[in-house]
Amino acid sequence: MTGIRIKQAAELLGVSDDSVRRWIDSGALVADKDAAGRLTIDGVVLAEFVRTRSEPAPNPLSSESSARNRLTGIVTSVTADTVMAQVEMQCGPFRIVSLMSSEAVRELGLEPGRIAVAVVKSTTVIVETQPLT
Repeated sequence: MTGIRIKQAAELLGVSDDSVRRWIDSGALVADKDAAGRLTIDGVVLAEFVRTRSEPAPNPLSSESSARNRLTGIVTSVTADTVMAQVEMQCGPFRIVSLMSSEAVRELGLEPGRIAVAVVKSTTVIVETQPLT
């Protein structure tokens, strides 16, 4: 698995670079150096870290927001049988679950630690916000 740089790991987790560095310095997250001497995190290690430390998504009414349709994240779990599969991703603070064919999982090479993009297509989009005070 290719190493994930600190900046990219921070973007995937929706935190700052400094947060990722603090987790590495405290031993909570394991990192290695690449050939150029830069710190990188193995994708499988990052997926396990996310899975064990993830928190529920924040309340959407806590601030003004409108979700985007493309969410880049890291695959944290794949459960597949001979026909269907469930793929879980962590996209910043959001946990995304997708059901697809096992064949698609194999063709896309989806496995924990793989970076992927969740594309959400719907005929209904709900936008929520707090009342103005």
